[in-house]
Amino acid sequence: MNHGEPAYRPEDLTARMTAAGVSPQVQGEILEVVAFHTYPAPGILIGTFMVDWALDLLKADRTEKLYAVCETPKCLPDPIQVLAGCTTGNSRLRVVPIGKFALSMNRGSGEATTTAIRIFVDGEKLKKFPIIDLWYNNSPDFSKHTMTEPLLDEIFNAGRSILSQEQVRVRVTPKQKWRSVTCPTCGEAVPDYLIEGDHCAACGSMKYYERIC
Repeated sequence: MNHGEPAYRPEDLTARMTAAGVSPQVQGEILEVVAFHTYPAPGILIGTFMVDWALDLLKADRTEKLYAVCETPKCLPDPIQVLAGCTTGNSRLRVVPIGKFALSMNRGSGEATTTAIRIFVDGEKLKKFPIIDLWYNNSPDFSKHTMTEPLLDEIFNAGRSILSQEQVRVRVTPKQKWRSVTCPTCGEAVPDYLIEGDHCAACGSMKYYERIC
């Protein structure tokens, strides 16, 4: 655990959430997501309120097959995966790293586009919660040493009140038909649509390793 992260004790979090009036349902969701993430990062706490609200707006439960787009790779994908069952592995979660703490969620569709609910942290609403505002905007005035636990309390008290929602239209990505081809550079098989020119992405734009033996 990094220095400045709050110690993870479920009973302590439960006491804080109860004092803030967080509903028993959301308390359970938060504990579930925290256990998955391994510590109560502020982003996953806010993200849990976001996903819970999206499910309410869609009138969906956790057993329904949903699709999501997450606009940041930081923290927010975890509540989506745990609470909505949308993962990169099942191709129902798409992470678009554009730096916004926001998500869109929708039901499946056979059309090229579909209506989705988009939930985002509202900068104007944050002004009512000064510690969250400092943390969220990466202010140098935010101190991990003195403000981390008050930040958690402020998040629990804020709940959905720092969030806004809108209806949006999202593109539906159809499943691609593909065939397996062998990359002439590395000799490994990849789907044909991931070939870049005469080699695979791992030997090109997405290369991240070099063989050492």
